[in-house]
Parts: sequence; C-alpha cells; structure tokens
Amino acid sequence: MAQADNQEVKSKRELTAERLRKRYPDREFADDEALFGQIYDDYDDYDKKISDYQNEEKRLSDMFASDPRSTHFLANWANGADPVIELLRQFGPEIKDKMDDPAEQDAIAEAHKEYLERVAKSKEMEDQYVANSQTTVDTIDTFQQENGLSDEQVDEIVALLDKITNEALVGTITAETLLMAKNALNFDAAVAEAGEEGVIAGRNQKIEERLRKRNSGDGTEPIGGGRTAGDTGAKKPKSIFDIARGAQ
Repeated sequence: MAQADNQEVKSKRELTAERLRKRYPDREFADDEALFGQIYDDYDDYDKKISDYQNEEKRLSDMFASDPRSTHFLANWANGADPVIELLRQFGPEIKDKMDDPAEQDAIAEAHKEYLERVAKSKEMEDQYVANSQTTVDTIDTFQQENGLSDEQVDEIVALLDKITNEALVGTITAETLLMAKNALNFDAAVAEAGEEGVIAGRNQKIEERLRKRNSGDGTEPIGGGRTAGDTGAKKPKSIFDIARGAQ
C-alpha cells in the first residue's frame, strides 16, 4: 500500500506530451506552444477526416435510399454471394433490357472497352511486379547485410515505404510522413553545412584581402621575417597556412 502511495502521479499535460512523443518521436514538446500546437493540428486533421467520412456516408445513404435494391445487392455480396448472380437477382430483367436497347449500345461498347483496358493494365502491372520482385528482394538482402540490420528493422523500413506509397496513392499525406521525409533528406544537416561554408568563405575573403594589401605594399611587416640581402620588397609568405593564421 505504501509503495502505491509513493508512485509518481503524472499530470494530464505530462501524459499528453508522452503520448505525442510516441507518435512524433522527433519532437520534444518542451513548451505549451509546441504541445498545444500539435494537439490543434491533430484535431484539425481529425475533423477533416470525420467530415470526409460523413460526406461519403451521406452519398452511400442517398444511393441506398434512392434504390433499396442496391443495399440488398451489396449486403448479400459482402456475405459471400456471387455478385453477377446477385445483380440478376436484384435487378432482374432490367439488365437484359438495357443490354438489348439500341440506344444504349454505344455506352455498353465503351464500358466494355474500359473493362478490357483495365484488365490488360492490371495484368501488365502484375507481370511487372512479378518480374521486379526478385530484384527487390535481392536489393533488400544486400542492403540489410551492408548496414547490419535485423529482420525486424528491415520489416519496419519496408512497412514505412508501404505507408508512404499508400498515402500518395489515396492523396492523404500526413504531417508525420512529411517530417520523416524531411529527416531522410537531411535538411537540417544541409543548413548547418551551408553555415559552415559561410564561415569558411568569410575567412577566405579575409585572406584574399591580406594578400591584396601585401601586394600593394601597405607597409606592414611581411610574414616569415625581414628582408635578406638582395631583397627589393616584402618577402613572399611561405604558405597559405601562414596567411590563414594571420587572418584569424
């Protein structure tokens, strides 16, 4: 009982921050602005998804209300009925009448053409998938060995790629995926590298300025000591490193 009393009781803020850190492992949520900002974004995304679901649900409800046979058709199909037989069972002679109607022949021919094209495309993609699958397996095996990854780690990488692909296909890319892509492209390191390049560029500019002053004879003491017999001007520096030390 005493041990239970001594257990730390976390606040709702701490519990919420921990939950968000698990969902977004690259973020700290060190202050309320970051914490509540992410909560706001998540709620906004949640509301949008709920709105999309409600719109789709309304479309289906309107369709079912306009013709209850569609409800029975989908319900029986979902329960294992043959969709073609069920279509005939629910819509009966209407299908034959439609097929025999001269005014519908162009539309029927176009629908059949689209069906054949879709089947051909599906078969083409399936053949391409089969042809590429072994190469992909070999690539994954080589990558795993070269990087010393476990099977679980490789599975996580492939699962992430599947997630990104599915999001792209349905047009719903999450903020979490964007963050992972940003980290994968190493933008932060690129920014740091650009800053370092700026420092080096500034140092090189100082070196060039010192060289110009030396060449123009500004009267400063030459690097590397005084003149020797026969010298008519400032002695040239021994190396670029000597100049660099003077420019710092």
